[in-house]
Parts: sequence; C-alpha cells; structure tokens
Amino acid sequence: MPPVIVSNGRQFQNFLKQHRSELIRLCVEIEAKSGETLFEEVKPKTPEPTPKTPEVVVDDFVGVAEEMGEKDDEYESRKEDGEDNVGNDLDEDEADDEDNSRFDYCDDSDGASSGDEDYLLYSNFAPDEAEESLDDGPGGGSCIEENVCNTESNNRTRKTNSAADAIEKEVRKIENGGGDIAVGDKFDSKETLVARLRVLSVLDKYDYNVRYSTPVLLIVECWVKGCKWRIRASTMGDSPVFHIRRYCREHTCSVTERYGRSRNAKPPILAQLYKDYVGGVGSSVVPNLVGDGLNLRYGVQLGYWKAHRTLIKAREYVRGTPESGYAELPAYLYRLRSSNPGTLTRLVVDAEDRFKYVFIAIAGCIKGFRYMRKVVVVDGTFLKGEFKGTLLIATTQDGNFNIFPLAYAVVDTENDVSWEWFFTQLSSVIPDDEELALISDRHKSIGKAIAKVYPLASRGICTYHLHKNIILRFSGSETFRLVKKAAAAYRVVDFEEIFQQIQEANPQLHAYLVRADVTKWSRAHFPGDRYNFTTSNIAESLNKVLNPARAYPIVELLEAVRNMLTRWFATRRKQAAAMPTLLTKGVENLLQARIEQSRRLKVQEIDEDRFEVSGGNSTHVVNLRYKRCSCRRFDLERMPCVHAIAAAYTANVSVINQHHPYFRRDSLCSGYAEAIMPIDTSCIVPTDITPSRCKPPFVRNPPGRPKMTRRKSFVEVALETKRPRKQHACSQCQQVGHNRTTCPANT
Repeated sequence: MPPVIVSNGRQFQNFLKQHRSELIRLCVEIEAKSGETLFEEVKPKTPEPTPKTPEVVVDDFVGVAEEMGEKDDEYESRKEDGEDNVGNDLDEDEADDEDNSRFDYCDDSDGASSGDEDYLLYSNFAPDEAEESLDDGPGGGSCIEENVCNTESNNRTRKTNSAADAIEKEVRKIENGGGDIAVGDKFDSKETLVARLRVLSVLDKYDYNVRYSTPVLLIVECWVKGCKWRIRASTMGDSPVFHIRRYCREHTCSVTERYGRSRNAKPPILAQLYKDYVGGVGSSVVPNLVGDGLNLRYGVQLGYWKAHRTLIKAREYVRGTPESGYAELPAYLYRLRSSNPGTLTRLVVDAEDRFKYVFIAIAGCIKGFRYMRKVVVVDGTFLKGEFKGTLLIATTQDGNFNIFPLAYAVVDTENDVSWEWFFTQLSSVIPDDEELALISDRHKSIGKAIAKVYPLASRGICTYHLHKNIILRFSGSETFRLVKKAAAAYRVVDFEEIFQQIQEANPQLHAYLVRADVTKWSRAHFPGDRYNFTTSNIAESLNKVLNPARAYPIVELLEAVRNMLTRWFATRRKQAAAMPTLLTKGVENLLQARIEQSRRLKVQEIDEDRFEVSGGNSTHVVNLRYKRCSCRRFDLERMPCVHAIAAAYTANVSVINQHHPYFRRDSLCSGYAEAIMPIDTSCIVPTDITPSRCKPPFVRNPPGRPKMTRRKSFVEVALETKRPRKQHACSQCQQVGHNRTTCPANT
C-alpha cells in the first residue's frame, strides 16, 4: 500500500474503519513544526457514552447520529451498495470526492504538507478550540474541509429564530459587506444558514440543490450536474450552532447554465430585499412596481403573481402578520396608556382568550372634548383584514369645523351587544347629559344602545342616509326636494308647510317620514342642540381617511389611528396659535358671506335689546341679550345669522361676542393643548401581560378573492356617474326656486 498522509485524528480513525476486516501493520511517522511540542505518550481513552440525538429517516433507513464521521461512513457504505435512490442523498461523484478530500494516496507533488495551511485563514475559531489543522483537497485548495472537534456535549438550550428574523438578519449582513461564507463560520441555527444561502443565491444569481438535510447536517451543491460548488455544514455535540465544514467556492459550470434557474428567489427573500433596499409598501404600491424595482436593483425578473406575493410578504414584514397583531395587542395597550396618562383602554376576550372587543379613548381627545360642541357622531365601517371585524368611531367637530376624533373601537360585528358595549365604554369618558346629542344612521342596534346607555341625550339620525332610503323606496324628484327642505328648515311653521305639501304629493312617503320620527331627522323639531350637524359625514370622512389602514393587522390599524391623531393635533395646534383673529378661521370665512348679505337689510330698534330686521318679503325680530332670532338660525347654530349681524351693527354691539365660546380661537387652542404621544417601545411590559392573553378570533372566510369594497346600490352608482343638476339662484335675492322676474321681493 502506498504511503498515506493523515493530517488529523479523525481521518486516522476513518482509515482504520475501512480496514476493520483486514490485518494490517502500521508504521507511523509524526512530523512537527519547530517549537511544537508532541505528546510523549498516548494513552488509550475509555469510550464515553454518546448522547442520543433525534433519529434521522433517509430512504427508510434509521440511523442514530453518534458523531458526524461514523454517520457519514455508514451512509457512504450504503451508497456503495447501491441503496441510494433518494433525490437529496449523495451520489457516486460526491462519495469519490469525499474520499479524495480526506485521504491523499499519492505523494505531495509540490512537497508541501497539509500542516502548512494556516487555520486562521479559513476559520473564526481560536487556535486552541481545534484539535486538528486543515487539509487541502484536490483542486489546489479550492475545496476546504474543517475537522470536527471531539468536545463534550453541552446542555445549552437551543434558540431558534423564525425564518423571517433569520432572513432579515442575513440580508442586512450581506448588504453591509459581511455576507461571504468561509470555512469555520458559525450560524446560530440551521434556519440562519439556509437564509444566508438563499439570499446569496439571489444576489449572486445561482441556484443549488439540497443533497442531504437533517437537524445536524446540511449538504448543498450547485444545481448544474458536475459543478464542484458545494457546502457542507454540521453541528458540534448538542449545540444548535452550525459550522461550515467544507466549502468549494468556485463554480465549474457554465454561467449560461448556472443562471438558468432561480428557484430560491422566493417571496420571503425577495420581500426582505425589497423592503430594506428598494421601495415602500404603502397602499399606492402595486405588484408591477415591486417587480420593476427588484429587476433594476438585483436583476431578478418577476411575474405579476410572484410580485404580488412578494408585496404581501413585504407588508407582513413591515406591519406584522394578522395573527401577531392580536398577540401584541395587550402590550400595545399597556404602552399606549403609559405614554398618554389618562387614556382609557378596554380589551375583551372570550373564554378561550380569543379577541372580541377593544376600545381606546386617548387622554388628549378626552380633555379636548371639553372645548367642543356637545355633539357626538358615531358610525361603523367594516375591516378588510383576514379576521374581518368592524371599526366603530365616535367623533365631533372643533370650532374650526375640523374633524375631532373622540374614541374608536374594533368589535367582531355590528349587533346589539357590541354597540351597547361601545356606548358603555364611551359613557366613561363622555357621561350622559341633557345637552349631549348623538348623531348616527338608522341602525337599530345603535338606537337600542343609545336609549339604554344615554337616556338623557338627544338622538338624531343622518339626513343623508334618510334621503338615500327615500330614493330607493319612492320616486319623484319634486317630492325628494321637499324632504330635503323640510329637514333643513329652522322654523316649525316652515317645516309644517313643507310637510303638508309632501303629504298631498305622496301620502306613503309622508307616512314613512312619520315612522322615522320627525324629532330625529328634522332640525326644527330636534329637542336638543344639534348646531350644524345634520349628517354623519364627519364619521364617514374619517372612515375614508382610514381606508388603507383597514386592511392592516389590528395593532397596526390602532397605531395608524394614533399616528393620525398625533399629526392632526400637532398641525392644528400650530394653526390655532397662528390665527390672528379672536374667532376661528372657519367662522371668519362663514361670516364674510353673511356680513355682505346683512348690509342689504333694514333695521328698526324696538327696545334696548330687540330689533326688527326686514329684507325682501320677510321680517324678523332679533334679541341680542338672549341671542335669539325669529328665524331660529341664531338659536340653533349659536352663531349670529344675517339678521343678528345687522342688528348688532345698528346697536354698536360686538358681533364676536354673539358667538358661542366654542367658536373662539382660545377654545380651539385649549382643545388641542394636550399632545398625543407615540408608544414607548422601550417600556417594560409586566409579566402578567402575555401574548397568550389575546388570540385571533375564529373566522371562516369564504372561498375566492376577499372583497375589499362594499357593494354599492344602484342609486349610489347612478349618483356617481350622473352629473348633478345645477340649481339656479335669483340674481336679486340669491334664493333658489325662482328668478328675478318672479322674485317675491318685487311684489
């Protein structure tokens, strides 16, 4: 037998195992470098009991991995017997290559021994952590193999990261210039190593096949047959850390063949690359933009559906998965309360800890409502996420006619129980009061909940929803116009006159309006202070603003609302402080038109407080002390009408003082004085607040593509496509319904 050069103890053991059935005589020559001390005597060691590892099943073969060398040898012997027929097992070429890399049956042609290799060039280990040096493989050192250290197994707990975390970590490392693989590199887990390989395959534009994969061993090779590129990695003992044992760095296949497949360019990898280094994941981003961005940056070509899945995965990386949103909900509410003292949050789960309701009223909104008109508009809108649900919102208007959100909640569905629960939580921050008015649509559950939780408050219904129902049920444009005039009338006498015309024209419509309760939709008969709130449009507008966020996971949805409030409060606080007038800018714009019209009116003093104001075919009496006018606009809106403005100028009284304090700039500044702070992610959450406290609700989604929009009625579709008819006004009195020739002012 020719001389055999063995560079480490493991190769020597493997050599002996191959000749277990033969009687051989050994003549051993040991060479040492200058300054290196050799052991004088080698004492045989008693074999220690080997810890058991999980069983590995490969092609109906069960083997217990005692140490990597024995398992590989047994598998190699099965290869030689022709029992290998599994796609990810070793082939004959790899078996021969394994033997050549371990044993050199020929004399060293250049006179260099394997001991000349410097271990630190290929490994991150310290020299004292290894028992053997490295050995050159065939090919001039392009194939490198590290020997396994026979260390005792430790009992450290395995820490396995999720695939997403592993991918993100490896992407950042590669983009920062530290992604190359070398022999001796350590990876925290097998998932981390696989993530590194997948990212590298996308960036370097190659692909590979997994030849052998177990919890303790991973062998991959280039997908082109005959290519020498391959990587071998395994663990040491019970440690989950994977070490690169062997790495053939150079590809020997043609570049045209190597670029022909990119199976590892999957959405999880591409999504991480896109999220970190290409573009955003907002609602305006479409799959085509994702595909174009990745193609320009990394040269990866994506079809539409693959780009679509990549975009979905990138959004999950940014916003989290729908399931993770519910797990993070208890901690999010705790941090929100910590950042905004005085905030009210409520979380309700069922007996199985599955989500049911969540309610949030931030402290800044609660304190700001003291300086707003006591009118609350409530509405609900459906969510578009995987677990559905409904977003409930309570809002009002500030003195500048801007939307002022008060509270918001997410419930499973709109029913009697959910709405009653919402108003019960809302009553904790906005108590029941006779001066309070609640505006909503005609949802029966809302009416029942308001009657039970807010018996003293006045309830009004949205006239816009009432008008849509009338269009669906009844026909006749003239009758519909009368309904709008009746709902907007300020005086009872005007309402009764118009309502009588409706009864004569359409008795069925008249009966329907009576059943709808005149005190809820008519401004003239409303028992409380409704001001200018006739519809629930402010809540509908808020739902429109939050439309993109309605598809987010629940925590991201709630955070989007909080972020919107923080932005609105900061902007409006500056705007209010910069207003030069005592009244708000919105009121000033409204007064400009009324002042111009008041100059055409005639004013006659009655006494110190009352004035007779006439113009056109109408005459009204204004009482400046009690801030009333016979037209009732001054009474209901709490802002001076044209008659009150004319009387105030005649009496030399300040028009500003005739406004309610809610419309002053000082009230607007006070309403936005409290800042809404973002959550503090560094805040330590108590141990009793665990993710298991809130699980996703059980929802059975129907098959097919999920619906992202509400199905509109034919009336809504017609109104969107049909151009509304312009109402011509009289050039003399600026009123609609007649022209200058038939103007009543001429009579």
